[in-house]
Amino acid sequence: MITVFGEGRGFRVVWLLEEMGLAYRLRPVDLLAGVEKDAEFLAINPAGFIPAIQDGDVTMVESIAIMEYLMARYGPTSLAPDPHDPAFPAYQQFLHLGEAGLAASIYFVVGARNFAPESERQNWSAAQALSVFESRLTLVTRQLARTPYLAGETFTAADISVTYALELAKTSGGITFGEVEQSYMARVRAREGYKRAMETCHSRKAWLEGKKYEHEPS
Repeated sequence: MITVFGEGRGFRVVWLLEEMGLAYRLRPVDLLAGVEKDAEFLAINPAGFIPAIQDGDVTMVESIAIMEYLMARYGPTSLAPDPHDPAFPAYQQFLHLGEAGLAASIYFVVGARNFAPESERQNWSAAQALSVFESRLTLVTRQLARTPYLAGETFTAADISVTYALELAKTSGGITFGEVEQSYMARVRAREGYKRAMETCHSRKAWLEGKKYEHEPS
């Protein structure tokens, strides 16, 4: 049984597991309460950020690395095109852009807008992070104007990676998307795997419905 520790970016992992039909359990991690009180989790990831997984003797952190591990170990899967597939370069690019270019930058915007003192909410670093997010978003928009999914005609793990970042940007980062992005998000959210993942991730579901803010420290 694969154990997923924490929601937040852990939603990517849960969604992937649902799409692959793999058995797992989600073990909540309350970062707001303070991970220093969660000895079981700290034994898995002493750095104290989420997500993490435990799969037998394997322990891993970092959502994209976890996704790649699961697809390699339990695949093959259509979520990861073969390296010789013409879709592979776009898949690989957007799988990593979803974190390195989008989520990692909008994270700092979210932090500034939701947690910083009022005088710091529009600081230089937050503006720089927003500029990075917006520049990378143009690559997503251009690709989606050409194809229904980021790797082409077929849904892949790259869509899981990027959708997470877009949802974070829209719900907590104050980003307004155009018709291309909105249609895309509606399309991927209609997937049964996404719906099942949402039913598992109660905190995330409440956050997306506007009932509370989901803290995103990882």
